[in-house]
Formats: sequence, structure tokens, C-alpha cells
Amino acid sequence: MARDTLELMDAWGPEKVVCVSDRRTGMRGVLVIDNTARGMGKGGTRMSPDLDVEEVARLARTMTWKWAACDLFHGGAKAGILGDPTAPGKEGVLRAFARALANEVPGEYVFGLDMGLSEEDAAVFVDELRDRGVAVGLPASLGGLPYDRLGLTGFGVAEAVDAAARELDLPLHGARVTVQGFGAVGQAVAERLVALGAVVVAVSTARGSVTDPDGLDIARLVAARDEYGEDCVLHCGGGTDTETALTADCDILVPAAREDLIGEEVATRTTARLVVEAANLPTTPAAKRVLFERGIMVVPDFIANAGGIVAAAHSMEARRSPFTVDPGTVREMISERMRANTAQVVRESLTRALAPHDTARALAEERVRAAMRARGQCPDR
Repeated sequence: MARDTLELMDAWGPEKVVCVSDRRTGMRGVLVIDNTARGMGKGGTRMSPDLDVEEVARLARTMTWKWAACDLFHGGAKAGILGDPTAPGKEGVLRAFARALANEVPGEYVFGLDMGLSEEDAAVFVDELRDRGVAVGLPASLGGLPYDRLGLTGFGVAEAVDAAARELDLPLHGARVTVQGFGAVGQAVAERLVALGAVVVAVSTARGSVTDPDGLDIARLVAARDEYGEDCVLHCGGGTDTETALTADCDILVPAAREDLIGEEVATRTTARLVVEAANLPTTPAAKRVLFERGIMVVPDFIANAGGIVAAAHSMEARRSPFTVDPGTVREMISERMRANTAQVVRESLTRALAPHDTARALAEERVRAAMRARGQCPDR
């Protein structure tokens, strides 16, 4: 644990932190329910070998702002499991985690997908607790909406990129884009932006980077990713330096990997006019200040990557329904919400000369504050 759990608490939350473990499987995990003023806690479930309580709490708080910014009625929450998602015995760990949280799931929290988990893992949670309502992101064969595989979060990010570029008078057609991270979200972002006329000039994974000022063959990269995973960049002519993509010459930078990977150095060196946060918390506070001072627009994570929660909201309503969710309808709603929210934040940020994160946060905070007042609560800031 990076900090004492009590230090994570403020006027907004978290309301509940549950740490669980299982000796037989070695499972260790945590659930953070941050703020339920606007509805039941909802957020993804991740698995990583260096996860800690502070990380999950920060992500849960991001979910609080994300739901409010999208004006959808759920509260912020997040769950995480400490461990390697590629290691043997994963299913046993997932089952132990589900059992340990049976008091909270599905009454206070519903499992979702995040880093390290797939739709098949969501199905494991359902099987273990014998309740279709305990998870979203299920395979289509179980009546779910596999939004990770459908690339709905990345699709929404690309819509946010297009909307922000329009507000900045930055033509997307021919714009040079860097995508840092090429998982399900990064891939979907790249594919959609290419379809909108942009040129992806750099891509990175945890294994390295590949760049081409004339534009990368995204279809080739996708095929390589299917076969080689994160080594795809190496099989498409790239090298092992993961920082190359972050500082490549581009107009638009899309961080789509982990938190805190854009620091002051990258913020100082990037040529991008627009940064759109596909990942959660990818930019350090110091880097945000540098980017703002340089006049570089940053679309905050809880605005840009909210396409996944729009899909999750549909899945939440339909998770016990005999009828499946229509992906086409969800895409239309994602496009509408992402474009409208992004344009509003960018316009207000420019008009008020206020950092976009502060602009978006003020919008989300006011909605949560109003809900807390209605419940007889009042945050002290």
C-alpha cells in the first residue's frame, strides 16, 4: 500500500474500502466504492502485478467524475486484483475474489472490465456467484455486450478527438497522430481515426515503439497484435524504446496505456497541439501544468474515455434482461455524448482560459455536490 488508507479520504469519499485475500489461491484484492450520491458504485475491475490501494482509489474517484460528467446515474467505484493476469491459476484467483466480495456484489458493485481482464473473465464471475447480474462486459453468447472486444471505449475516444480538433480548427484529415498503447482501446482509436482521415505516425506498447512519418499500416499492426501481442511493434519494424512514440513529431497525442506515463519531459518535448487521454490518469499534474502553459489542449480522461461507461450503463440496465443490447444503438449514443461533452469542455476552457481538467472537474463536481446536498450531505469544497 502506497499510503495509509485514511489519507485517501476527503469530503467526496471513498465511502467504503474492502481489502480481501485468500490463502489457498494467493488472491489479494481491493474494492473501493468512492461516492454513490448519484447511484450505485460502478467501475471496471483490473488485475496487475503492481496494483495497490491508492491506485484503485484514484481510479474510483475518476469514475465518480466520469459518471457525473456524462450525466449518467451511477457512482464511482473500482476493484483490483494484485497479480499477473497471464499467470497460471488466474481463474482460481478470480473465483476467490468473487466469493470474497459476495456481500458487496451485486448489491453495491458490479464487476466490469479493465486492464488484465477479458469478457471470459467476466463470465467466470457470473459462474462463480451464479448470478448473471454480477458483471457486465460478458460474451455475446451469454447475452452480454462485449464492449472491450467491440472497441466501444476507443471508438468514443476517437469521436472526442474529432470533436476537439474541430473546436481547435485543426483539420483531422491528414492530421498526424501518435497512439501510446495498443491494447483494445488504442487499437480501436487508431482504426477509427484512420477511417476519419487521420494518419497514425507512431504507436507504442510496453515492448517498444514503431514510427513512420508517412503513416503506419494499422491493419498490419492489428494483424501482428493478434499474433504477437505487445511484440507487434517489433514485428512491424519498430524498436524496444517505448519512449520514441511519445516524443514523435505529431499533431495529436493519444495516451492509451497506464497512468502517469506523460511526465514533464514529454509535455515539454511534444509537438502535439492536442492531447486526448484515452487511458485513466495518464498525465501527471506537473505535465498538465506544462501542457496548459504551452497552450496545448488536453481532453481529460473522464471526458474522453467515457464511451466505455456509456456501454456499461446500457449493460447495467440489460444485464438480467432476456433481450440483448444493440451495439449500433450504443455507438450512436457514445458518439453523441462524447462529441457534445468534449466540445463543451474545450469551448469553456478556451473561453475562460482555464485548464481543461479544471473545467471538466468543475462540471462533474457540481453535479455530484447537488446529489449529495439532496441526500443531506455537503462536501466542504
